[in-house]
Amino acid sequence: MISVICIWLYMLFTCYVVGFACVKMISGKTKWHVRGEIGYLYAGIGAVTVYAQAFSLFYKVGFWANVLLVLGCFVCLILFREEFAAQFHSFRLTVTLPGLLVVITLFLLFSYGTSRGIIHYDTGLYHAQSIRWIEEYGVVPGLGNLHSRLAYNSASFCLSALYSMAFLGGRSFHCCAGFLAFLLSVVCVKGFRKGMLAKPLLSDFVRIMGIYYLLNIFDEMISPASDYFMVLLAFYVLIKWLELLERKEQSYFPYALLCVMGVMIVSVKLSGALLLLLALRPAWQMIREKRVGEILKFMGVGLLTAVPFLARNILLSGWLVYPFTAIDLFDFDFKIPQGMADYDAKEIQVWGRGFSDVARYDEPAVKWLPEWAAGLDAVNKLFLALAISGVVVLALLTVYAFVRKKRDMADYLYIGFVVAVCFLFWLTSAPLIRYGCIFLWLCPVLTWGYLYLGISPHTDRFRVYAMLILLLAAYKAGAFGSELSQQASPEYLLLQKDYENYETIPYELHGYTFYYPAHGDQTGYQDFPASPVKAEDIFRGETIEEGFHLR
Repeated sequence: MISVICIWLYMLFTCYVVGFACVKMISGKTKWHVRGEIGYLYAGIGAVTVYAQAFSLFYKVGFWANVLLVLGCFVCLILFREEFAAQFHSFRLTVTLPGLLVVITLFLLFSYGTSRGIIHYDTGLYHAQSIRWIEEYGVVPGLGNLHSRLAYNSASFCLSALYSMAFLGGRSFHCCAGFLAFLLSVVCVKGFRKGMLAKPLLSDFVRIMGIYYLLNIFDEMISPASDYFMVLLAFYVLIKWLELLERKEQSYFPYALLCVMGVMIVSVKLSGALLLLLALRPAWQMIREKRVGEILKFMGVGLLTAVPFLARNILLSGWLVYPFTAIDLFDFDFKIPQGMADYDAKEIQVWGRGFSDVARYDEPAVKWLPEWAAGLDAVNKLFLALAISGVVVLALLTVYAFVRKKRDMADYLYIGFVVAVCFLFWLTSAPLIRYGCIFLWLCPVLTWGYLYLGISPHTDRFRVYAMLILLLAAYKAGAFGSELSQQASPEYLLLQKDYENYETIPYELHGYTFYYPAHGDQTGYQDFPASPVKAEDIFRGETIEEGFHLR
């Protein structure tokens, strides 16, 4: 736990400084500033993630990546010293002791949760190995030929490698998912306000679902799974977007910044790709206001965010976005064969539907969808029914707004539309709950929540319902606390629980020792490099740095 706290303090410093500087540089003459320190932290997470990916293209992500990051932070502190001083002065005047105590409590609670818990199966399969490849080599051409899942490029692995502290010679820590969970908990708790029961906002409903998600992953956020990173970041983007609408923010700038975060979410997990539809809103506003310079600026920032991710994709697999082969631009000798890539894509979708037989890929939805839905737990079955009905209600609301010319409904209907499209994309492609639970949950929450707030008077009856919900939440929190206390152990008070490792069998290739599992397909972190099966001679040259190819 203490190790996690130390790394998080380092992350708070570096991400805040980098995020503050980036926002100031992007805002330029607009002098727009983020409300609250946490917005700068999220901006910093995005910027540092892009930095880690870019660094990995040239060198391993470890000691020197952190040295340059710290030096960059001090340069930012010098260049923006007056702005930092003003921000610190504002923070000192606005912070309250109760609020500070809540944040500290959440910090300690989530650092404890990140120190112990359940390591995800896929972490032993390829997450840990992917992170170690970044720590040891940065990026290796054709790495997916050793193990196709090593080509599942996620920006979250680069961020995890940057803050793993593996270069210190001890162990590789995996604290970043827990850090994002802590930040989301602060965002959700800070939304609670006086009068919320009498007059709730749509963003309040999303915060409640954010808390529900945090309770679900508390025992698993120790694992550096990209699913957690995507959902945690998407919750932040949607909550903040709704907050902007609720305070009637007219500037395009904060919406555009959130869209840049959306680009970063795509680099973390492709299941969040359609969140980029949100960019149409600020883009249209900038076009209407003829802000050519701002359009070019944000296009440049978005491109800068995406290029390192795409470059890593190309080097790892030979494809622009592996394992999807619709875009075929390159003919490198290390390119993963199209047949293998297509099989991999089918396997992902079939697995997402709850099956293991790839032959079921071509089954029509009317056949596999009922079987998939039957396998859901009761809560997610309810959300599925509400989400499907919510899509219908959203369509009816859109028609109503168009016929009655209700322009004030446009912004809320649009964010509902984007989430509904994300939900339908997830549902019809690879609907594994952890891939897109946020869209399953928020599709009905946004639609039915908006409808409720629009047609129901805020009377004492709502307060009664709200109190019942709060009592249910208190019960859930109590059960959660009881489970937490029963599992409490001083074992991980100092150091975080390490990656799980497995029995492996060594073999030699070109003077290097490789490993494959003695049983099953998991290898863990320690035995490196490793793959689920023994590899043939796939070296492109004599060294690992030259990469791998299939002859």
